[in-house]
Amino acid sequence: MKKGKRIIEKNTKVKRKMSYEEQEKKKKIIVRTFIIIVALIVLFVIAMIANNYIILDNNEVTNLVINNRNVTSDLKNNVLIENNVIHLSEDDVQNFFDKYLYLEEENNKFITTYDKKIAEIGFDEDEININGSDKQIYAHVINKDGINYLPVSEMKDVYNIEIENIEDTKVVTMDSLDREQKKAVVTSNVAVKSSTNFIARTVDRLEKGETVVVISSENGISRVRTPRGKIGYIKTNKLDDEFTVREALAEEKQIDGKVNLTWDYYSMYGEAPDRSGTTIEGVNVVSPAFFHLSEDGLIDENVGQAGENYIEWAHGNNYRVWPMISNAEIGMDVTSEVMNSYAKRKALIEELVNVCVKYDLDGINVDFENMKQEDIDLYSRFIIELTPRLKEIGAVTSVDVTAPDGAETWSLCFDRHVLGDVADYLIFMAYDQYGASSNIAGSTAAYDWVKVNLDKFIKNEEVDKEKLILAVPLYTRLWTTDGEENVLRSPSTVTMNDINDTIPEGVERTWLEDERQNYIEYEEDGNIRRMWIEDIDSLREKVSLINEYELAGVASWELGMETEDVWQMFQDELN
Repeated sequence: MKKGKRIIEKNTKVKRKMSYEEQEKKKKIIVRTFIIIVALIVLFVIAMIANNYIILDNNEVTNLVINNRNVTSDLKNNVLIENNVIHLSEDDVQNFFDKYLYLEEENNKFITTYDKKIAEIGFDEDEININGSDKQIYAHVINKDGINYLPVSEMKDVYNIEIENIEDTKVVTMDSLDREQKKAVVTSNVAVKSSTNFIARTVDRLEKGETVVVISSENGISRVRTPRGKIGYIKTNKLDDEFTVREALAEEKQIDGKVNLTWDYYSMYGEAPDRSGTTIEGVNVVSPAFFHLSEDGLIDENVGQAGENYIEWAHGNNYRVWPMISNAEIGMDVTSEVMNSYAKRKALIEELVNVCVKYDLDGINVDFENMKQEDIDLYSRFIIELTPRLKEIGAVTSVDVTAPDGAETWSLCFDRHVLGDVADYLIFMAYDQYGASSNIAGSTAAYDWVKVNLDKFIKNEEVDKEKLILAVPLYTRLWTTDGEENVLRSPSTVTMNDINDTIPEGVERTWLEDERQNYIEYEEDGNIRRMWIEDIDSLREKVSLINEYELAGVASWELGMETEDVWQMFQDELN
């Protein structure tokens, strides 16, 4: 019994010892928890102090805020302020306002475009030329440490901006006048936070009655810009009397919906056709052949009374008039001379603006083809410089281009990305897949070829699909080949309305699924005659691509070649 008693006592002592250890552990946990709580309280107090009293932004360099976004970190060079004139470097102007800004070596001036303005500004002159008119300014371009700086505060009218230099906080704000701006009054003293986080620092403090720019409001929090140019967050309930300073300027479009353009071509030596008393169902733009590039790089005008009657007829039927200017008659050498001279480009542009005003035209269709590949950037510059001048008077710029792949002077002379970026519309002339000079017989515009090239325009050339117009042919070609399919002579052009009269009776038509065209071939005089037919069915297939790719519309070459059912089909198929 004594032995059993000792065992029990021993076990009891062990249990007591274990309880003691557990108690010590609990004490340590309590102490640690207490320390953590105290630390959190201390951190909270510190955060609250920082939150309310520490100013985050202490600008060492001038900060630039453009349209309520601090872009200082994106600057290539610091903002330069001399004699109260705000300058930005050439690189920064390109980045923020005009990516096509360039120094014209011909006159040692910068040429810049923005929306409806083109301007020239130099290094020595106290003038800026805007859309052909000189305006006095009080600063010019300066070069400092090898960097060109443009006096942006003297160019407000060009870029349509308002500028404020807030010297106390070293902030410059630039706001586009075509963007919406709202303001509101602060109802009580409040700290402006750098973010919506709980412990965000204060970037500015507002006093009751101050007015702020309201950038956005969501979930009870407003993002604002203070009178000192600081951007941050406050509770929305701290704002009152919100008001709109200016409304956003909506983009004005001539054409509501899809463009349906047809070229109304005639010789530069002939008169405009008499269309009085006629209508073209579904068409909303006509492009008559009014203008041609002249030998001196200006315009050979072919309007006359017949042309004025034509314009009256078009406007009477609610058709927009975008006459074509062509360089076909003058050749690539004269075209190159014009493109290589800023003065000549400017003179040609001035003439185009003048004829638009003179004849109340709605736009210009630029159809320059067969140009030197080395002039590719200069042709782009011509369109860059033309577009704002036309836009100023409410006129549209449309530019015709060929398929992306091909000859140097036929295809590789176009920078389709730039042209599509700048012009109102880029028109893909989706025909002459196998042209009149081809030694291989083939389709004028096979469906699969058109589709492949549309992919190139949109994916490779990065052309905005909403600016891209698909031009389709109202004609085809009749080929003469030997038994080995070699082309024996230049093909004859056959209009849609002449196809049935051209094809001999009894010739069977075969539908080609890839080309989505009817095909014929027959023997004549020992040779094989071949034709890939353009008819209502082939055109409908190509027009379906306009809807599939969500393009801007259709164009057709040329009026008078079509069958009567074409216009109704265009109207029915275009969404």
